[in-house]
Amino acid sequence: MTVTATETADRAAAMLSRPAVINGLTVPNRIAMAPMTRMFSPGGVPGEDVASYYSRRAAAGVGLIVTEGTYVGHESAGLSDRVPRFHGEEQLAGWAKVADAVHAAGGTIVPQLWHIGMVREQGQAPYPDAPAIGPSGVRTDGTEGTGKAMTRADIDDVVGAFAQAAADAERIGFDGVELHGAHGYLIDQFLWAGTNRRADAYGGDPVARTKFAAEIVAAVRERVSPAFPVIFRFSQWKQDAYDARLAGTPGELEAILAPLVTAGVDAFHASTRRYWLPEFEGSELNLAGWAKKLTGRPAITVGSVGLNGEFQEAFQGRGAELRSLDNLLDRLERDEFDLVAVGRAVLQDPEWAAKVLGGRLDELAPYDAATLKTLS
Repeated sequence: MTVTATETADRAAAMLSRPAVINGLTVPNRIAMAPMTRMFSPGGVPGEDVASYYSRRAAAGVGLIVTEGTYVGHESAGLSDRVPRFHGEEQLAGWAKVADAVHAAGGTIVPQLWHIGMVREQGQAPYPDAPAIGPSGVRTDGTEGTGKAMTRADIDDVVGAFAQAAADAERIGFDGVELHGAHGYLIDQFLWAGTNRRADAYGGDPVARTKFAAEIVAAVRERVSPAFPVIFRFSQWKQDAYDARLAGTPGELEAILAPLVTAGVDAFHASTRRYWLPEFEGSELNLAGWAKKLTGRPAITVGSVGLNGEFQEAFQGRGAELRSLDNLLDRLERDEFDLVAVGRAVLQDPEWAAKVLGGRLDELAPYDAATLKTLS
Protein backbone atom coordinates (compact mmCIF):
# COMPACT_ATOMS: atom_id res chain seq x y z
CA MET A 1 0.00 0.00 0.00
CA THR A 2 1.32 3.41 -0.95
CA VAL A 3 1.63 5.84 1.94
CA THR A 4 0.74 9.41 1.06
CA ALA A 5 2.76 12.41 2.16
CA THR A 6 -0.18 13.59 4.26
CA GLU A 7 -0.45 10.24 6.02
CA THR A 8 3.27 10.28 6.82
CA ALA A 9 3.04 13.84 8.14
CA ASP A 10 0.07 13.03 10.37
CA ARG A 11 1.73 9.86 11.62
CA ALA A 12 5.00 11.66 12.41
CA ALA A 13 3.18 14.37 14.32
CA ALA A 14 1.24 11.85 16.40
CA MET A 15 4.06 9.44 17.17
CA LEU A 16 6.86 11.91 17.84
CA SER A 17 4.74 14.12 20.09
CA ARG A 18 4.41 11.44 22.79
CA PRO A 19 6.48 11.99 25.96
CA ALA A 20 9.35 9.70 26.97
CA VAL A 21 10.79 8.92 30.39
CA ILE A 22 14.45 8.41 31.34
CA ASN A 23 14.75 7.68 35.05
CA GLY A 24 13.32 10.75 36.80
CA LEU A 25 13.17 12.90 33.66
CA THR A 26 10.08 13.25 31.49
CA VAL A 27 11.01 14.42 28.00
CA PRO A 28 8.03 16.22 26.42
CA ASN A 29 8.34 14.41 23.09
CA ARG A 30 10.45 11.86 21.22
CA ILE A 31 12.74 14.33 19.43
CA ALA A 32 16.29 14.86 20.67
CA MET A 33 18.99 17.08 19.25
CA ALA A 34 22.08 14.99 18.54
CA PRO A 35 25.43 16.16 19.97
CA MET A 36 27.49 17.92 17.30
CA THR A 37 30.86 19.62 17.81
CA ARG A 38 30.59 23.26 16.77
CA MET A 39 33.76 24.98 18.11
CA PHE A 40 32.12 28.33 18.84
CA SER A 41 33.22 28.58 22.49
CA PRO A 42 36.54 30.50 22.64
CA GLY A 43 38.42 29.77 25.83
CA GLY A 44 36.11 26.81 26.34
CA VAL A 45 33.34 29.15 27.50
CA PRO A 46 29.85 28.79 25.98
CA GLY A 47 28.54 32.30 25.48
CA GLU A 48 25.18 33.89 24.82
CA ASP A 49 25.30 32.76 21.19
CA VAL A 50 25.61 29.14 22.31
CA ALA A 51 22.68 29.58 24.71
CA SER A 52 20.60 31.06 21.89
CA TYR A 53 21.63 28.26 19.52
CA TYR A 54 20.31 25.56 21.83
CA SER A 55 17.30 27.41 23.25
CA ARG A 56 16.06 28.32 19.77
CA ARG A 57 15.73 24.62 18.98
CA ALA A 58 14.11 23.88 22.31
CA ALA A 59 11.58 26.64 21.68
CA ALA A 60 10.75 25.00 18.35
CA GLY A 61 9.90 21.74 20.07
CA VAL A 62 13.06 19.65 20.48
CA GLY A 63 12.28 17.70 23.64
CA LEU A 64 15.82 16.78 24.69
CA ILE A 65 18.97 18.71 23.85
CA VAL A 66 22.18 16.68 24.03
CA THR A 67 24.93 19.29 23.90
CA GLU A 68 28.03 19.09 21.80
CA GLY A 69 30.84 17.17 23.46
CA THR A 70 32.32 19.17 26.33
CA TYR A 71 35.67 18.34 27.92
CA VAL A 72 35.84 17.00 31.46
CA GLY A 73 38.42 18.44 33.85
CA HIS A 74 41.48 16.49 32.79
CA GLU A 75 44.39 18.12 30.94
CA SER A 76 44.51 15.43 28.25
CA ALA A 77 40.78 15.56 27.55
CA GLY A 78 40.73 17.91 24.55
CA LEU A 79 42.39 19.26 21.44
CA SER A 80 40.94 22.74 20.90
CA ASP A 81 40.43 25.88 22.94
CA ARG A 82 37.23 26.56 20.98
CA VAL A 83 35.44 23.44 22.18
CA PRO A 84 33.50 24.08 25.40
CA ARG A 85 34.86 22.72 28.66
CA PHE A 86 32.83 21.44 31.58
CA HIS A 87 35.16 22.63 34.30
CA GLY A 88 36.27 26.03 35.52
CA GLU A 89 34.19 28.80 37.07
CA GLU A 90 33.66 30.82 33.90
CA GLN A 91 32.92 27.76 31.79
CA LEU A 92 30.35 26.36 34.22
CA ALA A 93 28.71 29.76 34.59
CA GLY A 94 28.30 29.82 30.82
CA TRP A 95 26.79 26.35 30.83
CA ALA A 96 24.37 27.31 33.61
CA LYS A 97 23.03 30.07 31.36
CA VAL A 98 22.63 27.57 28.52
CA ALA A 99 20.60 25.23 30.74
CA ASP A 100 18.46 28.11 32.00
CA ALA A 101 17.75 29.27 28.45
CA VAL A 102 16.71 25.81 27.29
CA HIS A 103 14.43 25.36 30.29
CA ALA A 104 12.85 28.77 29.69
CA ALA A 105 12.11 27.61 26.14
CA GLY A 106 10.37 24.47 27.38
CA GLY A 107 13.07 21.88 26.69
CA THR A 108 15.29 19.55 28.66
CA ILE A 109 19.07 19.38 28.32
CA VAL A 110 22.01 17.14 29.17
CA PRO A 111 25.71 17.86 28.55
CA GLN A 112 27.76 15.27 26.71
CA LEU A 113 30.84 14.68 28.87
CA TRP A 114 33.91 13.92 26.76
CA HIS A 115 37.54 12.82 26.90
CA ILE A 116 39.15 12.27 23.51
CA GLY A 117 42.02 10.05 24.64
CA MET A 118 44.48 9.06 21.91
CA VAL A 119 42.85 11.31 19.32
CA ARG A 120 44.84 14.13 20.88
CA GLU A 121 48.35 15.19 19.80
CA GLN A 122 50.71 16.67 22.36
CA GLY A 123 50.98 20.42 21.80
CA GLN A 124 47.28 20.97 21.17
CA ALA A 125 45.20 23.43 23.18
CA PRO A 126 43.96 23.99 25.77
CA TYR A 127 46.83 22.25 27.62
CA PRO A 128 49.68 21.86 25.11
CA ASP A 129 52.07 20.12 27.51
CA ALA A 130 49.64 17.33 28.35
CA PRO A 131 50.27 13.99 26.60
CA ALA A 132 47.61 11.95 24.87
CA ILE A 133 46.52 8.98 26.95
CA GLY A 134 44.67 5.77 26.20
CA PRO A 135 44.34 2.18 27.33
CA SER A 136 47.42 1.08 25.39
CA GLY A 137 48.81 4.22 23.74
CA VAL A 138 47.36 3.05 20.41
CA ARG A 139 45.23 5.08 17.99
CA THR A 140 42.16 3.78 16.19
CA ASP A 141 44.23 3.41 13.02
CA GLY A 142 46.62 1.08 14.86
CA THR A 143 49.53 3.52 15.15
CA GLU A 144 51.12 4.38 18.48
CA GLY A 145 51.22 8.16 18.04
CA THR A 146 52.78 10.31 20.76
CA GLY A 147 50.65 9.21 23.70
CA LYS A 148 51.05 6.76 26.53
CA ALA A 149 49.21 3.85 28.10
CA MET A 150 47.27 4.89 31.18
CA THR A 151 48.49 3.94 34.63
CA ARG A 152 46.15 3.11 37.49
CA ALA A 153 46.60 6.67 38.73
CA ASP A 154 45.64 8.01 35.29
CA ILE A 155 42.51 5.87 35.32
CA ASP A 156 41.52 7.13 38.76
CA ASP A 157 42.07 10.74 37.69
CA VAL A 158 39.88 10.41 34.61
CA VAL A 159 37.14 8.56 36.47
CA GLY A 160 37.16 11.35 39.04
CA ALA A 161 36.98 14.02 36.33
CA PHE A 162 33.84 12.49 34.83
CA ALA A 163 32.25 12.15 38.26
CA GLN A 164 33.01 15.77 39.13
CA ALA A 165 31.59 16.98 35.82
CA ALA A 166 28.39 15.05 36.40
CA ALA A 167 28.04 16.45 39.91
CA ASP A 168 28.59 19.96 38.53
CA ALA A 169 25.98 19.34 35.83
CA GLU A 170 23.33 18.55 38.41
CA ARG A 171 24.42 21.44 40.63
CA ILE A 172 24.09 24.06 37.88
CA GLY A 173 20.71 22.84 36.67
CA PHE A 174 21.09 20.28 33.90
CA ASP A 175 18.53 17.48 33.60
CA GLY A 176 21.01 14.60 33.32
CA VAL A 177 24.32 13.76 31.65
CA GLU A 178 25.46 11.81 28.63
CA LEU A 179 28.81 10.01 28.78
CA HIS A 180 30.57 9.93 25.40
CA GLY A 181 31.62 6.31 24.97
CA ALA A 182 31.54 6.28 21.16
CA HIS A 183 33.46 7.06 17.96
CA GLY A 184 36.94 5.99 19.04
CA TYR A 185 37.38 8.48 21.90
CA LEU A 186 38.81 7.50 25.29
CA ILE A 187 36.01 5.39 26.77
CA ASP A 188 35.50 3.68 23.43
CA GLN A 189 39.24 3.05 23.17
CA PHE A 190 38.90 0.85 26.24
CA LEU A 191 35.78 -0.88 24.90
CA TRP A 192 37.30 -1.79 21.53
CA ALA A 193 39.83 -4.60 21.21
CA GLY A 194 41.55 -2.72 18.39
CA THR A 195 42.83 -0.05 20.79
CA ASN A 196 42.76 -1.94 24.09
CA ARG A 197 45.72 -4.31 24.28
CA ARG A 198 46.03 -4.32 28.05
CA ALA A 199 46.89 -7.48 29.96
CA ASP A 200 45.49 -6.29 33.30
CA ALA A 201 41.93 -6.15 34.64
CA TYR A 202 41.00 -3.48 32.05
CA GLY A 203 41.80 -5.55 28.97
CA GLY A 204 40.96 -8.92 27.46
CA ASP A 205 37.39 -10.10 26.98
CA PRO A 206 34.43 -7.72 26.43
CA VAL A 207 33.52 -7.61 30.12
CA ALA A 208 37.07 -6.67 31.13
CA ARG A 209 37.25 -4.02 28.42
CA THR A 210 34.06 -2.51 29.86
CA LYS A 211 35.55 -2.14 33.35
CA PHE A 212 36.83 1.42 32.78
CA ALA A 213 33.47 2.61 31.43
CA ALA A 214 31.61 0.87 34.25
CA GLU A 215 33.84 2.54 36.84
CA ILE A 216 33.05 5.93 35.32
CA VAL A 217 29.32 5.20 35.38
CA ALA A 218 29.46 3.99 38.99
CA ALA A 219 31.46 7.04 40.09
CA VAL A 220 29.00 9.35 38.34
CA ARG A 221 26.07 7.53 39.91
CA GLU A 222 27.58 8.04 43.37
CA ARG A 223 27.91 11.80 42.85
CA VAL A 224 24.42 12.54 41.51
CA SER A 225 20.94 11.98 42.89
CA PRO A 226 19.17 8.65 42.24
CA ALA A 227 16.65 10.15 39.80
CA PHE A 228 19.28 12.07 37.78
CA PRO A 229 19.52 10.39 34.35
CA VAL A 230 22.82 8.94 33.17
CA ILE A 231 22.87 8.26 29.42
CA PHE A 232 25.67 6.30 27.78
CA ARG A 233 26.52 6.86 24.11
CA PHE A 234 28.26 4.07 22.25
CA SER A 235 28.95 3.03 18.67
CA GLN A 236 30.44 0.26 16.62
CA TRP A 237 32.23 2.64 14.20
CA LYS A 238 35.20 4.90 14.97
CA GLN A 239 36.31 8.18 13.43
CA ASP A 240 39.21 6.48 11.63
CA ALA A 241 37.65 3.02 11.32
CA TYR A 242 34.12 2.99 9.94
CA ASP A 243 34.14 -0.82 9.69
CA ALA A 244 35.17 -1.38 13.32
CA ARG A 245 32.86 -3.40 15.53
CA LEU A 246 32.69 -3.65 19.29
CA ALA A 247 30.43 -6.67 18.94
CA GLY A 248 29.87 -9.14 16.14
CA THR A 249 26.84 -10.78 17.75
CA PRO A 250 24.02 -9.82 20.11
CA GLY A 251 25.69 -11.89 22.82
CA GLU A 252 28.91 -9.92 22.53
CA LEU A 253 26.98 -6.66 22.69
CA GLU A 254 25.12 -7.81 25.78
CA ALA A 255 28.44 -8.63 27.47
CA ILE A 256 29.46 -4.99 26.99
CA LEU A 257 26.18 -3.31 27.91
CA ALA A 258 25.18 -5.42 30.91
CA PRO A 259 27.97 -4.17 33.23
CA LEU A 260 27.02 -0.60 32.35
CA VAL A 261 23.43 -1.23 33.40
CA THR A 262 24.66 -2.74 36.66
CA ALA A 263 26.84 0.33 37.22
CA GLY A 264 23.87 2.67 36.79
CA VAL A 265 23.21 3.60 33.14
CA ASP A 266 19.60 4.73 32.64
CA ALA A 267 19.50 4.89 28.83
CA PHE A 268 21.67 4.09 25.82
CA HIS A 269 22.32 6.41 22.88
CA ALA A 270 23.34 4.08 20.05
CA SER A 271 25.28 6.03 17.42
CA THR A 272 25.05 4.72 13.87
CA ARG A 273 25.78 6.40 10.56
CA ARG A 274 22.47 5.22 9.04
CA TYR A 275 19.74 4.32 11.52
CA TRP A 276 17.81 2.15 9.05
CA LEU A 277 20.53 -0.50 8.64
CA PRO A 278 20.13 -3.77 10.61
CA GLU A 279 22.94 -4.34 13.11
CA PHE A 280 23.18 -8.15 13.07
CA GLU A 281 22.16 -10.84 10.60
CA GLY A 282 18.76 -12.39 11.08
CA SER A 283 17.02 -9.32 12.50
CA GLU A 284 15.89 -5.92 11.29
CA LEU A 285 16.77 -4.29 14.62
CA ASN A 286 19.26 -1.45 14.46
CA LEU A 287 21.85 -0.81 17.18
CA ALA A 288 19.44 1.15 19.37
CA GLY A 289 16.85 -1.59 18.99
CA TRP A 290 19.33 -4.19 20.18
CA ALA A 291 20.41 -2.01 23.10
CA LYS A 292 16.83 -1.72 24.32
CA LYS A 293 16.08 -5.41 23.75
CA LEU A 294 19.20 -6.62 25.55
CA THR A 295 19.10 -4.24 28.53
CA GLY A 296 15.49 -3.18 28.99
CA ARG A 297 16.68 0.41 29.20
CA PRO A 298 15.31 3.25 27.05
CA ALA A 299 17.28 3.77 23.84
CA ILE A 300 17.96 6.71 21.55
CA THR A 301 18.51 6.12 17.85
CA VAL A 302 20.50 8.40 15.56
CA GLY A 303 22.04 8.39 12.09
CA SER A 304 20.95 10.48 9.10
CA VAL A 305 17.40 11.01 10.35
CA GLY A 306 15.41 12.83 7.69
CA LEU A 307 18.37 13.11 5.31
CA ASN A 308 20.54 10.91 3.13
CA GLY A 309 24.31 10.73 3.52
CA GLU A 310 25.73 11.14 7.02
CA PHE A 311 27.03 13.79 9.41
CA GLN A 312 30.72 13.11 8.78
CA GLU A 313 30.23 14.06 5.13
CA ALA A 314 29.17 17.52 6.27
CA PHE A 315 32.76 18.18 7.38
CA GLN A 316 33.82 17.39 3.81
CA GLY A 317 31.54 20.10 2.47
CA ARG A 318 28.76 17.80 1.29
CA GLY A 319 25.09 18.61 1.48
CA ALA A 320 22.24 16.12 1.76
CA GLU A 321 18.76 15.57 0.36
CA LEU A 322 15.58 14.81 2.26
CA ARG A 323 14.78 11.21 3.18
CA SER A 324 11.39 9.77 4.11
CA LEU A 325 10.57 9.28 7.79
CA ASP A 326 8.41 6.20 7.15
CA ASN A 327 11.04 3.63 8.13
CA LEU A 328 11.82 5.57 11.30
CA LEU A 329 8.15 5.71 12.24
CA ASP A 330 7.72 1.98 11.56
CA ARG A 331 10.52 1.24 14.02
CA LEU A 332 9.18 3.66 16.60
CA GLU A 333 5.74 2.08 16.27
CA ARG A 334 7.31 -1.32 17.03
CA ASP A 335 8.83 0.23 20.18
CA GLU A 336 12.38 -0.56 19.04
CA PHE A 337 13.66 2.65 20.67
CA ASP A 338 12.31 5.58 22.64
CA LEU A 339 13.83 8.79 21.29
CA VAL A 340 15.10 9.94 17.92
CA ALA A 341 18.21 12.12 17.84
CA VAL A 342 18.36 14.49 14.88
CA GLY A 343 21.58 16.11 13.72
CA ARG A 344 22.07 17.92 10.42
CA ALA A 345 18.35 18.43 9.81
CA VAL A 346 18.07 20.43 13.06
CA LEU A 347 21.25 22.34 12.24
CA GLN A 348 19.82 23.31 8.86
CA ASP A 349 16.43 24.29 10.22
CA PRO A 350 16.01 25.27 13.89
CA GLU A 351 12.25 24.92 13.30
CA TRP A 352 12.56 21.28 12.17
CA ALA A 353 10.85 19.89 15.27
CA ALA A 354 7.99 22.38 15.08
CA LYS A 355 7.39 21.50 11.44
CA VAL A 356 7.45 17.75 12.06
CA LEU A 357 5.30 17.93 15.19
CA GLY A 358 2.91 20.21 13.31
CA GLY A 359 2.54 17.85 10.36
CA ARG A 360 4.35 20.24 8.00
CA LEU A 361 6.85 17.86 6.39
CA ASP A 362 6.40 19.68 3.09
CA GLU A 363 8.25 22.67 4.60
CA LEU A 364 11.45 20.73 5.41
CA ALA A 365 14.57 21.69 3.47
CA PRO A 366 17.67 19.77 2.27
CA TYR A 367 20.91 20.20 4.20
CA ASP A 368 23.47 22.76 3.02
CA ALA A 369 27.01 22.06 4.30
CA ALA A 370 27.59 25.82 4.65
CA THR A 371 25.36 25.61 7.74
CA LEU A 372 28.35 24.34 9.73
CA LYS A 373 30.14 27.66 9.29
CA THR A 374 27.71 29.58 11.49
CA LEU A 375 26.00 29.18 14.85
CA SER A 376 22.41 30.15 14.25
